[in-house]
Amino acid sequence: MVKLKDQLAALSKMQRQELQMEWVRVYRQPTPKLSADLLRLGIAYRLQEKACGGLSRASLAELNETSTGRPTIKPGTRLVRSWNGRTISVEVIEDGFVCEDRHYPSLSAIAREVTGSHWSGPRFFGLRGQVANG
Repeated sequence: MVKLKDQLAALSKMQRQELQMEWVRVYRQPTPKLSADLLRLGIAYRLQEKACGGLSRASLAELNETSTGRPTIKPGTRLVRSWNGRTISVEVIEDGFVCEDRHYPSLSAIAREVTGSHWSGPRFFGLRGQVANG
């Protein structure tokens, strides 16, 4: 059996067509439209995953939670925003948000109702690009 170290070294010498064939071999899926460098990295990851094991369930869950680009906000968190002289207070709950005793599925729905126009809810409440942990 070829050692992982040797397999990884071989990747650095492969041309794009060879990388595409290697991708199909290790993933058993068609090659995505990626640069040779990204194909190489993806294949290297997969080879290491097979040899050493993949990410833990906790790590996968964390990646899935944060990969959306949306802030992660724990239930119980209160968001407060002042808008046109009015204070908007929102409580984060397990399945959405509560504002003025009404349930909303998203912060954007609240921002739209408050402003009368389309807003990014996270941007409206100052969460854009941040992860809020409570």
